[in-house]
Parts: sequence; C-alpha cells; structure tokens
Amino acid sequence: MAAKRDYYEVLGVSKTATQDEIKSAYRKLAKKYHPDNKETGDAEKFKEATEAFSVLGDAQKRQTYDQFGQAAFDQTAGGSNPFSGSGFEGFNFNGGDFGDLNDILERMFGFGFGGSRSSRTRAGGRAQKGDDTLLRVRINFMDAVNGTKVTIPVSYDETCASCHGSGAKNGTAYDTCPECRGRGRVITQQRTIFGVMQSETVCPRCKGTGKIIKEACPDCGGKGYNHIKKDIDVTIPQGINNGQHIRIAGKGGRGINGGENGDLYLEIIVKPHDVFERDGNDIHVNYSLDVIDAILGTTISVPTVSGDCNVDVPSGTQPNAVLRLKGKGVKDVKSDKYGDEFIHINLVTPTKINKEQKDLLTKFKSLESSDNFFDKFKKAFKK
Repeated sequence: MAAKRDYYEVLGVSKTATQDEIKSAYRKLAKKYHPDNKETGDAEKFKEATEAFSVLGDAQKRQTYDQFGQAAFDQTAGGSNPFSGSGFEGFNFNGGDFGDLNDILERMFGFGFGGSRSSRTRAGGRAQKGDDTLLRVRINFMDAVNGTKVTIPVSYDETCASCHGSGAKNGTAYDTCPECRGRGRVITQQRTIFGVMQSETVCPRCKGTGKIIKEACPDCGGKGYNHIKKDIDVTIPQGINNGQHIRIAGKGGRGINGGENGDLYLEIIVKPHDVFERDGNDIHVNYSLDVIDAILGTTISVPTVSGDCNVDVPSGTQPNAVLRLKGKGVKDVKSDKYGDEFIHINLVTPTKINKEQKDLLTKFKSLESSDNFFDKFKKAFKK
C-alpha cells in the first residue's frame, strides 16, 4: 500500500494552523471533491481530505499525530473497520467523537458519519431548559445605596398544574406513539457512496415526547402550559451597583419537551446623583472651601450617603487636598463591609476684599518667612 500523504499537506495548511483554519480548509476541499460535484468531484481526494480532517480537526488526535505520526492511527491486527476496502482503512469511524465533522458534512451534504446527526439534532427530543430573558430596571441612586423593593410586570409560560405539562387530561389520557413506539426518535437510512448511512431524528408525529394525546387537558388546551401575566415584587439588595443583575428563577423562556423554564435576569440601571459619585463601594464628593478657612483650619458639614457629617479641616490645607471618611461609603452587596467617602477640597479665593482685610493680609505676609504660606499656595496652584 502506498504511503499516505502528510495530513497537513492534504489539507494545504501549516502545522501551526488554528482549528478554525483547518476546518475552513477541509470545508473548501469537501465542496470541491465531493462526488456529487460534477465539475471537480473526486471520490479518492474527498476520502483523503475527510480522513485528514478527522484527525487534525480533533485537538487531542492532532496532538497524538504531531507526536507519533501516521503510525498512531494505523489499523491494529484483527481490528474491524466498516469502511475496509474503501480507502479509509487507516482510521476508525467507530467510538470517536466526530461532532465537528458531522456538523460540516450535514450542513453541506445532509448527512454525517457513524449514523449520527449534529449535536443540535441529537438533543432535539430531550427535555431542554428554556432561554433566559433580560429586563432592565431603572432605580434612583439612593435606592441602590440603601436597597428598595420594586414591582415589575412579568409574562411567562407556566407548566399546567392539572396535566403537569403532558397536555393530556388528568395527565394520563395519552397513548404510546405508534411511529416511534414511545422512544421519541426515529431512525432513517440513506444510501450514499460510502454505503447505507443511518441517522436518528426526533419523531415528527409526537415531537419527541413518545406519546399521543387521546384527550386534551381542558385547563391548558393540550399545550401543557398556561401563559401568565402578573406583577411581582422584587427586593433590590442594599449596595447594588449599576449594571449588576438579579436572578429570578423560572420566569424566563418556556422549556422544550417538558424542560424547566429559563430564568429572568433584572439588569439594574442606577440614575446618577447630583452630589455623590460612586466608584465601587467608595463615594466621592467635591467641597468648595474658603481659602481663609484652609489657612486657619475649620469644621465643615459634609453630606454622606448616611447623612451629614462634621469633618475637621486642618489648618494649612492645600489646594486639591483629599479628606477621607472611613466607612462612610456604600455597603458591599455581598458582605457587611462598607466603602469610604473621599472629600475633594476645592479652594475658593475671595474676589473682593476691603482695605482693612487687605492691610491684615499684608501684615500677615510680612510676618511669614521667605518660604511663606502664600508662596506654598502659589507653587501648589502652578502644579
């Protein structure tokens, strides 16, 4: 038997190619060489490309191939291969996960290897959880800080309590589906160049339930669910921040084939505040302070999220100074810890002074050293 070509050479990619590049290369070759392509079809080249992709398209098999080469995939003595004699002796279609290969072939040609459909189709008859849904709720800044309750309208499908989702009267008035004999899935066969391909799909008659309703549930009309519209109260926890979510279980999209509902997520949008600016659990405020008070020192009343607070401003406070109030920020939504408040001092210089004030300031300046307080202020403002 002639030596097989290097798989990377077959697909026309480098050994450093990404998985997406390998998949793209195979997709082009499969379209080009598939026997149904009357212009460029070539069964042998199609088989060769498919064999290469079955190995390189799987990260684990690719690693083995890179380490040991073709020898790692040669058929062992006494082993069976359903494609023996067809040009596929060098690799085994049984027992492996060819999900990517099946997906590609199924999208292009309507079938895959190993009697298997794509993962989406294989799961068609099983119970599946419904999709999650998102609702945005806008609240005030202080409601986010302190916590609150909101009432929101919701609309969702709820499993019928009378039939427990079966759609049958009393939950028992149904027969086994004669098409699939209760399995919920049917097997079909298709003859191809590789022989007979077998695939399994959701039963079209019972939609994968395996049951045929004899008498519909009068409460839900045979649907198995009822559409609910109502207002619900939601607690917004203290300390929640803009963009965070609250999960409400079971109020999302309806499940498939008896699966549970998805969840509803509330995205919290917090309106900005006129005074406070939030950074995580810390609060920042700007405070305009008279330059004389900065020189002499004073006590000021500063707003915090928990009420006004008296703060001592030390004498000689410089421009753009920041005072910290420990624990005066926002409570952490997941713990009992609080952030801090930071007061950003903005010094305000008087625009008008009378002669007496000017004389006093002139005398004050003359009493200062060469590196006096006013020089420090000038230097600070020039930074």
